Amino acid sequence: MVNRYFDLIDQTYYFPQDGFDLEKDELVFNGIPLMPLIEKYGTPFKMTYLPKIGDQIKKAKNQFNKSIKAESYKGKYYYCYCTKCCHFSYVLEEVLQHDVQIETSSAFDIDLILNLYKNGRIDKDHIIVNNGFKTKQYLQNIANLINSGFKNVIPVCDNKFEFDAYEELFHKKCKIGIRVATEEEPAFEFYTSRLGIRSSEVVDFCREKLRKNKKFELYMLHFFVDTGIKDTVYYWGELKRGIKTYIELKKHFPSLSAINIGGGMPIRNSLGFEYDYKYMIQQIVKMIKDACDEDGIPEPDIYTEFGKYTVGESGATIFSVLEQKQQNDSELWYMVDNSLMNTLPDSWGIAERFILLPINKWNNEYRRINIGGLSCDNSDFYNKEAQNQQLFLPAYDRNDKEPLYLGFFHTGAYQDALSGYGGIKHCLIPSPKHILVDRDENGNLVDWIYSEEQSSKDMLNILGYK
Repeated sequence: MVNRYFDLIDQTYYFPQDGFDLEKDELVFNGIPLMPLIEKYGTPFKMTYLPKIGDQIKKAKNQFNKSIKAESYKGKYYYCYCTKCCHFSYVLEEVLQHDVQIETSSAFDIDLILNLYKNGRIDKDHIIVNNGFKTKQYLQNIANLINSGFKNVIPVCDNKFEFDAYEELFHKKCKIGIRVATEEEPAFEFYTSRLGIRSSEVVDFCREKLRKNKKFELYMLHFFVDTGIKDTVYYWGELKRGIKTYIELKKHFPSLSAINIGGGMPIRNSLGFEYDYKYMIQQIVKMIKDACDEDGIPEPDIYTEFGKYTVGESGATIFSVLEQKQQNDSELWYMVDNSLMNTLPDSWGIAERFILLPINKWNNEYRRINIGGLSCDNSDFYNKEAQNQQLFLPAYDRNDKEPLYLGFFHTGAYQDALSGYGGIKHCLIPSPKHILVDRDENGNLVDWIYSEEQSSKDMLNILGYK
């Protein structure tokens, strides 16, 4: 009987696969041998592979543009990046190299936009879609952009009361969007999204507020399905409802020429992940075209707001196994050198699963494992893969000179923001160092430290200890 970890993976999945390979018995991620990075920087560390961001953008743009051409679709496609997914400057710098528009969701996002403009990353013609509930400061900051001459700022009205602030604060003519509330999946805790205006009220609201208003040009209808773009009856039903609302509005407002289908394109969370991106995008384009043709109206420009899809697969988090603990006959624990709750908060908060693979010891036998974090919290653990499969990892002798190293992959979205980057973590466990990996003009790998591991001095200063 074959019991090597490599054979388990080889028999269970197609391996190697895109982004993952082996050299001898050591893991390679997107062409990056990980053991040299571990030897250079130590663990734990977070890692971002910048070229993957551009690869994801190009993949989606190519599929949409191919589908548009195949369907003889008259509208254009616009790829927007959701800043809330990862705000770091290195992400925005990479994103903006690929002709991508920006979507914001808070007041401070506008300060980020102004910084990008000041440093020549964008100009005043750049498309900026403003989503989310608008606080007074957020509204004022959007108004400052528009009043200072940004030509393609598109505030998306999230509720009916928001529009009165637009009228008061905006002194120049501008495009405007309307967000329509979607129905949630049947198993959800409530029926209708808290975001957007009820679909039954959208048309009347726009006719009342916008028909004779010369300051605003209704340009975009926006809707977003929280559970993502999936090949389900629920998703296609919500998309169809959104298109129907667009068509009703278009009959009253000729200026309406864009439909924003939000985000939700999935990323790989296991080696067994299957998703037909080409089919889904083709069907979205076809459904919009067919509905518009049936009612005799022009096809709209299509906007998407991909955040997690853009940056998720660029990230990895690497740990060492410090010790193993046999707690009963069936439960063996691998204790790692940081807190899972702190570094991968989605694994704790919403039971998100990431791709988990050992970096070394692939030729060792495998065994069922629970992974424990360093904090004293009982919830600081990870013991299942996607689809609730049991977790298996290589066995090792605790007296081995070389530790077992583990990597959680495709962790590039949300984790830093949710864990409070640079702040205080549970049990005062420090944030790990963060390294960036890129390729130079010759295609050679280059890596450097973006931020060092958090020090006790930094944390004590935040806590008021002088």
